[in-house]
Amino acid sequence: MSAVPDVIELLSDHIANQIAAGEVIQRPASAVKELLENAIDAGATEIQLVIKDAGKELLQVIDNGCGMSPTDARMSFERHATSKIRNINDLFSIRTMGFRGEALASVAAVAQVEMKTRKQDSEIGSQIIIEGTQVKSQEACATAPGTNIMIKNLFYNVPARRHFLKSNTTEFRHIVDEFTRVALAHPQVAFKLWNNGAEQFHLEAGNLKTRIVGLLGHSYEKNLVPVEERTDLLNITGFIGKPEAAARTRGMQFFFINNRFIRNPYLHHAVVNAYEGLIEKEAFPFYVLFLEVDPARVDVNVHPTKQEVKFEDDRLMYTYLNAAVKHALARYNIAPSLDFTLSPEIQQLSSVQLPVTHEQKQDTEKGYLYNTFTNKNQAHFAEKKDSLKQWKELYQIAQTIPSVPSPDYTEQAAPTLLVQHDTQPSGSSHNILLVQGSMLLTTVKSGLMLIHIRRAQERIWYERLLQEWNDGQTASQQLLFPLSYELPPQDALLLTEALPDLARMGFDISPFGQYTFVVQGVPTSLPAGEERNVLDEVVEQLKHESGDAVAKRSETLVANMARRLSRNINAMMQPEAQQALIDELFACTQPEYAPDGRRVFTMIRKEELDNMLG
Repeated sequence: MSAVPDVIELLSDHIANQIAAGEVIQRPASAVKELLENAIDAGATEIQLVIKDAGKELLQVIDNGCGMSPTDARMSFERHATSKIRNINDLFSIRTMGFRGEALASVAAVAQVEMKTRKQDSEIGSQIIIEGTQVKSQEACATAPGTNIMIKNLFYNVPARRHFLKSNTTEFRHIVDEFTRVALAHPQVAFKLWNNGAEQFHLEAGNLKTRIVGLLGHSYEKNLVPVEERTDLLNITGFIGKPEAAARTRGMQFFFINNRFIRNPYLHHAVVNAYEGLIEKEAFPFYVLFLEVDPARVDVNVHPTKQEVKFEDDRLMYTYLNAAVKHALARYNIAPSLDFTLSPEIQQLSSVQLPVTHEQKQDTEKGYLYNTFTNKNQAHFAEKKDSLKQWKELYQIAQTIPSVPSPDYTEQAAPTLLVQHDTQPSGSSHNILLVQGSMLLTTVKSGLMLIHIRRAQERIWYERLLQEWNDGQTASQQLLFPLSYELPPQDALLLTEALPDLARMGFDISPFGQYTFVVQGVPTSLPAGEERNVLDEVVEQLKHESGDAVAKRSETLVANMARRLSRNINAMMQPEAQQALIDELFACTQPEYAPDGRRVFTMIRKEELDNMLG
């Protein structure tokens, strides 16, 4: 009987590097992140990033850092090459970013790499050329001090990975995201970014505030609130935005732990919670916050990209951060405060303005209220005995006090939780109930139907707007005062790509400068003052657009507009409006579901009602 052959073999270095590259280098932006962090660790004070074809053709980083010797230059492309770790304990005390060469092996496995490097005290540098982990050449060369690394034709030997890259706009936006994070974390370093030969950013070395304005736009300049709290556990520094700087788009929230960008929904909630009562629930506050903590108290190795971390005590971090943000808002008189001053009506009362006489004081001390609330343990209940006599005394006292004008409720009706009326379409009688101000309950032959008002409005508006889109007849109205709309660079790229679709919806928007737009016209159906909110939501939607969503973008934009127009639930107080909503809903081609797939109505059949009542 022949022996079963062995089936487990070691992977070759070439394949192992390609697998590692899949974990570390997921798209051009991943390589940008690694190269920029390497330049920072090399002590660079000036860094240039050059991009061509959204990084697919070329990614180049030029720095004036310490440079490398010929031996280090070659070793930096080996797997597990590092200049930072000598024993296992070093893993738990690293404060730097990547280490020169940590990801270079992965990059070299999926690209053609050329690197020139020279140490500051050397007269001659070294050039090394690698393709798919194979060293093609290494020789001496003349080059400036520091390192110049070019990554060409990324994923040239992994066609499947290259195929899954998104559009150039999307990939470049991811590159700008990584560039922004590194540049924010190191305002003391000068940065330049070139894209297809055009300079996108020219950031001089400076402080954090100037870096925020230079990166994200001048609209933030007057809306920054400094945060600075230092404790034994951690230090919190940076800036948060005033409430008016909050937007409906994510992406302008930056956390850095020991100068490394991270994502942490728990800490994000701590910041948002501090803004409670200051911004709308749909809005996101702006912040750039740096948390400095003992590396032993935080694990940065829970995710391959090191953008997720685990703290030794999450709740304590939450508490400190929440308090720091609240303190900053309060210190600059932004947080809401209770006003204990008396209203003008009360201040004009004679009981407040005139001095208290001895006789009035004696009369007050004999009264029921005075004795109840000045005797110990009496404030929480009222005695039943002689209650009629005591309330009579209170009434007599009240008769001597001038009345305070009461609020006038005649102009606006109080909210109605339940309204019932009859309508008679086609000569038959129907009952419609307005339930909790957000749903309609109506009778049908088989039982009851419960309709969600806002979702019904969304479905109606969606089909109405989609019909206008398909007919090419979306009406537009010019704004009396054109609106200036400034966006962060990465968001401006997305909006520029969507301008043709927005024009077909009735928007008249033109670029004005590098990252600013002028809104001159909007759809006639859009309520005044909603222009910026709709555009914020459009940008947020584009950020999360999947690869096949470009073809469906029109439907998504129409659904977004329908959601914005479906917020007038107050109109449903009138019986005619309730019946009209039901009629319009069931004239739709798909009345059962809102554009996002949620149910618009549900049926409660007579049999179910009978079962409920036993």
